[in-house]
Amino acid sequence: MSQKNYSLAIEQLKTQFDQQLTTNQSVCEQHGKDESGWAPKPPDAVLFATSTEAVSLAMKICHEHLMPIIAFGTGTSLEGHVHALKGGLSIDLSQMNQIIKINQDDMDCQVQAGVTRKQLAYEIRNSGLFFSVDPGADASLGGMAATGASGTNTVRYGTMRDNVRALTVVLADGSIVRTGSRARKSSAGYDLTHLFIGSEGTLGIITELTVKLHGLQSAISAAVCNFPTIEAVVKTVTLAIQYGIPVARMELLDDITMRAINRYSDLQYAEKPHLFMEFHGSDASVQEQAQQVQEIAEDLGGNKFEWTSLTEDRNRLWQARHDAYPATLLLRPGCKPVTTDVCVPISRLTECIIETKKMIKSSDLPAAILGHVGDGNFHLLILPDANKPEEIAEAEKINHQLVELAIAMDGTCTGEHGIGMGKIDFLQQEHPTGIGVMKLIKNSLDPLGLLNPGKIFADTK
Repeated sequence: MSQKNYSLAIEQLKTQFDQQLTTNQSVCEQHGKDESGWAPKPPDAVLFATSTEAVSLAMKICHEHLMPIIAFGTGTSLEGHVHALKGGLSIDLSQMNQIIKINQDDMDCQVQAGVTRKQLAYEIRNSGLFFSVDPGADASLGGMAATGASGTNTVRYGTMRDNVRALTVVLADGSIVRTGSRARKSSAGYDLTHLFIGSEGTLGIITELTVKLHGLQSAISAAVCNFPTIEAVVKTVTLAIQYGIPVARMELLDDITMRAINRYSDLQYAEKPHLFMEFHGSDASVQEQAQQVQEIAEDLGGNKFEWTSLTEDRNRLWQARHDAYPATLLLRPGCKPVTTDVCVPISRLTECIIETKKMIKSSDLPAAILGHVGDGNFHLLILPDANKPEEIAEAEKINHQLVELAIAMDGTCTGEHGIGMGKIDFLQQEHPTGIGVMKLIKNSLDPLGLLNPGKIFADTK
């Protein structure tokens, strides 16, 4: 916890919220870490908020006493987003999990920030609609908006930035702002909605969202194919996109990842680079898409191209993909995972992955490559021994080399993980002229520097 004394603020918060506020050590520790390998940094207190008004009142109290505030969804982020680097108050939004309204005719939905991806999917399962953003983890929609999440469906349906129409946000001083509308487009002033998406809780806390829904296609099929090399996988992806085949999902899993998911999920795939795919449309169009990709894949050495429209088979395939992270960690129990992601133009993807493989080979550290290669985004998971500082340093070196390579290729230091506290220096490198504007916005909306301090860029105060 912090060395500062926030006792007056905590006392006032306790008076207002009673059992909703806790300083219990174990609860605070749970709220001071995410799925990254960063050491936990617990807050001084945790508030389980139940409404936008409750969040507003808590933030007014914190503002008065200069107490830092960190929003907490489900704790599934990967760059230390929820770590309380200066202590303070963690506002847990998990109890704000009401689906306010499903607007079936307009294909959108209003939800509180604590609604999770799977919860929303269950609620709209009989509506003929679905929410497309699928990062794998059962993250909260508020957290997904705050980190600009994407996932396996991004290549066809876009990221959170493409699927959020309006927000309710509480600012640092407790004031409540509503951005956007349910209209499908607008030219009304600054685009405040997208300002807050990807801001990682540094500009305000998202408490409600209006998200876009999509119509379920009449036919969905999934396919899997193994390849002799990663280069062949990426070339297949590149050609499929260049030919205009509207694939809904295109996921790369290298040989290490396949070994991990075979063990974890009791599967029998060949331990070779694989491409997992999904096709949406009519029966005829889905079959045509699959056949087109199969022809491309086989020309590049693809083997055992198998596809299915059975729901249980599709679910099993994508569950294995979503389990890739915990599965890979089990390849080296007790490791300290170093995770990173980059995104590059599709034309540079093959080169970027080949160079990454060379980095891994030269280090002798176990590492896995997987990702949403349909949009140029891939992940690298390195597994250094937690008790060997030299291995951790080597893993961080590879991370730095990969990110610098992606930026040099006109790519980005993160396609979906976000900056958090792990990629602050890389953001400066990627946007040397834009970082000043970002800081001006931060200082305007949060002049005291209370919102998630130490994230995105070094403290502005």
